[in-house]
Amino acid sequence: MTTAVRQPRGYTLAEMIAVLVISAMVLTAILAVYTRANRAAEAVLEKIETPVLATEVLELIARDLNGVMGGEYTSLEVKNGFDNGFVTAQMTLRCTVENDQLEEQLLKEIVWRAAYDYDSAIPGLVIYRSHKGMGLEDKLLDQKRAALESEYPMIPICRGVTFFKIEIPQGEGLLDRWSDASLPGGVKVSLSFAEPYETVRGTQDVLEHERVSRTIAVDRTRTIRFTLPKVAGEDANQPQQDGRDEEVDGTSNRQTRRR
Repeated sequence: MTTAVRQPRGYTLAEMIAVLVISAMVLTAILAVYTRANRAAEAVLEKIETPVLATEVLELIARDLNGVMGGEYTSLEVKNGFDNGFVTAQMTLRCTVENDQLEEQLLKEIVWRAAYDYDSAIPGLVIYRSHKGMGLEDKLLDQKRAALESEYPMIPICRGVTFFKIEIPQGEGLLDRWSDASLPGGVKVSLSFAEPYETVRGTQDVLEHERVSRTIAVDRTRTIRFTLPKVAGEDANQPQQDGRDEEVDGTSNRQTRRR
């Protein structure tokens, strides 16, 4: 009596296709969850890092402006424009001195400007800074600054900027250009790394709440003129007296009348 040997049955084509389909669906779901989590993490990091980076750039600009001392040998020039549709600005701070022969010499010249980033795959701007003259650097760069600036006059500070504007507060408005001989009272610097939108003119702009701005005083040693508001029936230039002073004055007047 012979016994039949049972051969193991293999998977059918339909079963293999079903397994592949289920595996693909599971992998797709896992990749979708990972992508959403990765985008959420990037969005959180962007919201955290972007204001910090913008604040650091504004602090560097403020350091340069804080060193400005008023005088006929100090000038500030500001101009705004567009580069490949993006809002850009340039600010030039120039300080000169006279030697024994009354010849004008450059003490320091600092330039802040933004230009289109042609080396990046993502459209945006690069903010540059240059420093030259006899004045010592404020340690913004390392000890190799002199050799580095000899090859690259403009040092890149940061990239990925989508908005960079410098304005001069004047009254209740803002000027986008300044080339007067006198120094302005302050400078308002605004920049952003947010996603820009296209305007009707074809330029790129950023929403107001997505900009990081700072107003920086220029020449803090200058004399500030101010006037006191007048109150109806009173002279604003006369000091106000409280009840105690009036009582003392009244006593003095009574003593005078008795005498």
